[in-house]
Amino acid sequence: MLRRSFLYSLAGGLLPPATRPPVNFVFILADDLGVNDLACYGNRFYATPNLDRLASQGARFTQAYAACPVCSPTRASIMTGRYPVRTGVTDWIPGRPSHERGPIITPKTASRLELAERTIPECLQPQGYASASIGKWHLGSQGYYPTDQGFDWNLGGNHTGSPPPGKRPYFGPFELPGLRGEPGEFLTEKLTRSAAGFIEQHKFEPFFLYLAHYTVHIPLHAREADIDRHREKAGDRYNPVYAAMVESLDESVGQVLQAIDRAGIADRTAVLFFSDNGGLRFEGASRRPVTDNAPLRAGKGHLYEGGIREPLLIRYPGVVKPGSVIETPVCSVDFLPTFCEIAGADPGKVDGQSLLPLLRGRKLRPRALYWHYPHYSNQGGEPGSAIREGDWKLIEFHRDGRRELFHLRRDPSEKSNLIRREPGRAKRLMTMLDGWRKETGAVMPAKNPNADPSWPGWNLTGEEKPTPP
Repeated sequence: MLRRSFLYSLAGGLLPPATRPPVNFVFILADDLGVNDLACYGNRFYATPNLDRLASQGARFTQAYAACPVCSPTRASIMTGRYPVRTGVTDWIPGRPSHERGPIITPKTASRLELAERTIPECLQPQGYASASIGKWHLGSQGYYPTDQGFDWNLGGNHTGSPPPGKRPYFGPFELPGLRGEPGEFLTEKLTRSAAGFIEQHKFEPFFLYLAHYTVHIPLHAREADIDRHREKAGDRYNPVYAAMVESLDESVGQVLQAIDRAGIADRTAVLFFSDNGGLRFEGASRRPVTDNAPLRAGKGHLYEGGIREPLLIRYPGVVKPGSVIETPVCSVDFLPTFCEIAGADPGKVDGQSLLPLLRGRKLRPRALYWHYPHYSNQGGEPGSAIREGDWKLIEFHRDGRRELFHLRRDPSEKSNLIRREPGRAKRLMTMLDGWRKETGAVMPAKNPNADPSWPGWNLTGEEKPTPP
């Protein structure tokens, strides 16, 4: 494999298709980034020139979804191509305990991605791919780290979902596997340099690089000079610390793209950028604003669009038409089968579809997308399940059986509940959702025999208030 890639570089890419080297994959995953936090998605306040350039060189998806409104389940879906309900990872690890006085008892989430699950690097390994996981993992503790799940290298990934604790969590030294860092070293930059080094070291063989940033996850923290620069122009419109974090993320993408160019492999490297769930609307009990997902409703922790719709950019030279805009709904379960089809690897039994037809300007087979999140979130989200088919989306809330039906093309903000106006359609979608939950073995909440109507969260609307601790 190494020799074939080397001969390809000497030949200037003139070898016949059957002998050309495999495509490399660079997957950059942001943490808690909102769908509207990039200039190429219409944001007027953040400067994201590198991500905008990536969009102009490839495809920008307008209806890309995370498989869950919180992080660990979506990451499990990315790694396996399967819905979180199948892996048992249905909440962030270790999960939020059920409220003793609440109306329902919510199930426990799995504490790890089981080793029996087949991951992207395990699928690609038979095709000769080297692989590295750089950054956040959050899919299990020791024994379930990236190197236990098929990756050759793990730099910075462990059981935690946030940067290492401390007064300056985004600045070194770091207590992370294989990634200590120097005092004062910026975590986002450290991860980026590690990714660039991996690209340079493996440019003569096929590779899969999973660069999973901790940013823009709380605690909000960035370089003071960047914060000060944004504070001068922020006013009351946006959070200057968050803006600085978005800027550092964009700079990282630019440096990774430069590393690909320096290695001379841009023409055979597919780059994918995504976020694991919707943007965080407020930070902690203070409810300090973080980002705004408008016109989409709600944010992280909610089954409304603001909690699950994500930015997705894919650059694949020679296949994706530069500047493409793709409006077909897609999901994080689709990435593994996409990589496998491109690499000629066996994806196994997955829930997702390969996106290669879309990237080539064609259509996907019609399908519905599903969500099952039987947990309360610390952003006020209620336990629920959802289905999207075409332009229609139905949500069922587990606490009281309330159902909401929306037509997303006419009502992207999910303001008009059409459940009474469209009873036949609602019944059909509910039948499909029920069937999917039974087929996947979805664990449902149970009624709480010790429920107390005076519990502060009893009258949650599903959006307005965070649940009490």
